[in-house]
Amino acid sequence: MSQRPEAPKTALKIHRLHATKRPKRAEAEAAVRTLIRWAGDDPDREGLAGTPARVARSFEEFFSGYGEDPVELLQRTFEETGGYDEMVVLRDIRFESHCEHHLAPIIGRAHIAYLPRSRVVGISKLARVLEVYSRRMQIQEKLTAQVANTIEQVLQPKGVAVVIDAAHQCMTTRGVHKPGMSMVTSRMLGAFRTDPATRREFLAIIASPSTTQLGNV
Repeated sequence: MSQRPEAPKTALKIHRLHATKRPKRAEAEAAVRTLIRWAGDDPDREGLAGTPARVARSFEEFFSGYGEDPVELLQRTFEETGGYDEMVVLRDIRFESHCEHHLAPIIGRAHIAYLPRSRVVGISKLARVLEVYSRRMQIQEKLTAQVANTIEQVLQPKGVAVVIDAAHQCMTTRGVHKPGMSMVTSRMLGAFRTDPATRREFLAIIASPSTTQLGNV
């Protein structure tokens, strides 16, 4: 039997702001033309004539998370679990985001776990929550917290853990130019914060080599 827990009202603020204050496409394309001129080129030359429209379409894809509600994704849950009460872990979830300071790509992998209390959610929904938040202008610390907090608020499990390991092109292609680096952030809630054994088990799972031959799945 499924349940639909009440959604936290604060999680809907950005979603509603996007719906009410979004500029028109023509304004976005005009802004790109201005940036091209500011960079020193001619937006009317052949190679750049279609660039403003292409950039606008790219932004629609890159930042599609503003038009989606991550809370809604977790509304349908299931109680028929056969008494399962151990942690559920999704690991090595690839994601792409953009740094809110420079709009440079952030590319990495996330590991998400929760310890069910009385119900579970479809595993694809955990990956979709990450996708919605990552398709917004982000810093990695906030992305990590948003994913964990949303799962905790909606599912109300015994605990939630999120670890993100990502490369930031704002550091690898500009500024300090340090290719090969990655940044790791974590958010531990409930049992994953208070119980060292639970936390160690989660960290051991995400650190161990995969036993599934993904190429054959």
